[in-house]
Amino acid sequence: MSPLDTPGTANVGDPAGTPDATLVADADAADAADAAEVAEVAAEVRARAAELARDLDEHAYRYYVLDSPTVSDAEYDRLMHELAEIETCYPQLRTPDSPTQKVAGSFSTLFTPVEHLERMLSLDNVFTGSELEAWAARATRDTEVDAWLCELKIDGLAVDLVYEDGFLVRAATRGDGRTGEDVTRNIRTLSVVPTRLHGACVPELLEIRGEVFFPTVAFTELNTTLVAAGAKPFANPRNAAAGSLRQKDPRVTATRPLSMIVHGLGVHRGLDVAAQSEAYGRMAELGLPVSHHHQVVGGVAEVEAFVRRWGEHRHDVEHEIDGVVVKVDAFGLQRRLGATSKSPRWAVAYKYPPEEVTTRLLDIEVNVGRTGRVTPFGRLEPVRVAGSTVGLATLHNADQVERKGVLIGDTVVLRKAGDVIPEIVGPVVDLRDGSERAFVMPTRCPECDTELVRPDGEVDVRCPNTVSCPAQLRESIFHFASRGALDIDGLGYETAAGLLDAGRVHDVGDIFHLSPESFEGLRGFGQKKIEQILRGVEQARHRPLWRLLVGLSIRHVGPSAARALAREMRSVDAIAGASTEALAAVDGVGSTIAASIVDWFADPRHREILERVRSGGAQVADAGADDGPGPLTGVTIVITGTLVTWSRDSATEVVQARGGKVTASVSRKTTFVVVGADPGASKYDKARALKVPVLDEAGFAVLLDA
Repeated sequence: MSPLDTPGTANVGDPAGTPDATLVADADAADAADAAEVAEVAAEVRARAAELARDLDEHAYRYYVLDSPTVSDAEYDRLMHELAEIETCYPQLRTPDSPTQKVAGSFSTLFTPVEHLERMLSLDNVFTGSELEAWAARATRDTEVDAWLCELKIDGLAVDLVYEDGFLVRAATRGDGRTGEDVTRNIRTLSVVPTRLHGACVPELLEIRGEVFFPTVAFTELNTTLVAAGAKPFANPRNAAAGSLRQKDPRVTATRPLSMIVHGLGVHRGLDVAAQSEAYGRMAELGLPVSHHHQVVGGVAEVEAFVRRWGEHRHDVEHEIDGVVVKVDAFGLQRRLGATSKSPRWAVAYKYPPEEVTTRLLDIEVNVGRTGRVTPFGRLEPVRVAGSTVGLATLHNADQVERKGVLIGDTVVLRKAGDVIPEIVGPVVDLRDGSERAFVMPTRCPECDTELVRPDGEVDVRCPNTVSCPAQLRESIFHFASRGALDIDGLGYETAAGLLDAGRVHDVGDIFHLSPESFEGLRGFGQKKIEQILRGVEQARHRPLWRLLVGLSIRHVGPSAARALAREMRSVDAIAGASTEALAAVDGVGSTIAASIVDWFADPRHREILERVRSGGAQVADAGADDGPGPLTGVTIVITGTLVTWSRDSATEVVQARGGKVTASVSRKTTFVVVGADPGASKYDKARALKVPVLDEAGFAVLLDA
């Protein structure tokens, strides 16, 4: 999932002319046809698409926010590929909130949040030569490409560096593509990253993207040291890189031999380059760490040769790689090809097959998550795969266990591509000796003995005891205090479990009522530890609304939906009182999330928990929630093309701050279409057809000042 970005442009689009009545009629007919097509989509197809979207959102959340993924990269890619194929066959199922249309991932916010100058996008993936050829054919359909840049896809942590007048002024993690974590002091400890650029013609402004990684040899040495000291080793080099860079004390980062390679260009002034390869040459002259393994080739056949060559030598590089990134080399063609809502059309990642080994499946157990999901997992004879030793593997759900045909005692194929938890692919049937036995999914919760349920249309079995199930309470309290939610310093998993087991807290509603007396008589809680926790609780009282929404463990509500709800509704009370239709109308929410929110607030036990959160002094509304309608309340805007003054995200936020709404598609409900340089033809043409007023950037500024 290496981030890339499309170089910005600086011209303003012209206002639209007079619409053609024929086009309006054609648009009406198209809308009617779309409605008919939706009705014709089979129920099972819609259900599968919804299931995939839910699972992908959950997997992305666990990967980026909790740093605790439960599926392999390969499985995530497979699910994303399946959903993309469904949406290709049934375009009416492709919505703005689909995982295929969003940049994945929102990392933890241990450090100060900072907004990137230009949004960092995610790459689409291909897995075969035919898929690569199909992608290249799409990219070159209306454009002649005579130079492709190929480079190794580093399995590390994406970062964004900003230099002003040659000085490094900021470094940030990718985050959700728009906002990342400030890691400037830590990045400065990397010897390969210059704090001051050198050479002739240093740019006035230079935003670059790169990948921080842990060299494989150094990773082995670090884990050996950790084990010798009795500490937990890192699962893989990527986790080692992330864990080393996210240290509060930069002195710890300085002890880790991290490295970095730059691979992208964002906003820049004073750097005149026409192609990606030319930019790499200039970056190297400025002292930036550029890979020696990139190559410009002339055709798709040469791209495939590059992919094959490095597939055979993927372990001959100093860092982990999981594929090859292929880019259109010329910046002019990149701008012409543009991007979707989440990925550039001018670049793709060719992912290598994950590594596989065999081992013995000793047992299948289940884990109960914070939302009640009961997930089977396999206990394995420890085996080394993809650079780490593993003893656990996910089995997703009972249907997957049956579908894969695995039995307890089987020799199984284990697949892993640098993940924390690998995947059991299937059994080696020929090695069975008759001692194997089938897994039986429990009918009662192993933690609270509540009868398990499987909601209609879902693949997951769940424990419905959301209020008093010990497993759900432990997970929910830990999640409530995690960095991706309220970020309560000192309140980790063991602390949460200890307070829960001692009866000092019963659910998340008690967190804001903790006091020094809450820890009396408990072992392991010294004065400094207690002060740390209470200080973290006090800071959490003032977190923004979206963090509280994430922390409440409302099913399907991750950071993206929580941010959208907070921007639109501003308070918990407004969200709790909204109808399913009103919630679904919030851009980035949709009907599934809306229904889940309504169900959550309909439960009196949840409302009681929320009241205890409120009475504990937590912020349940953002600033300005009671200010009434804003100047753009009721106004719906679509933005297309590149603006000079605003990035797409900052333009969206400034509209929302004034009470307006920004959507991705033009309809009769659209009030204005703001057109920048290189606008999308379909949005521009539909705006003209529907007689929607079109504003250039100057007109947009006037609207905001009105």
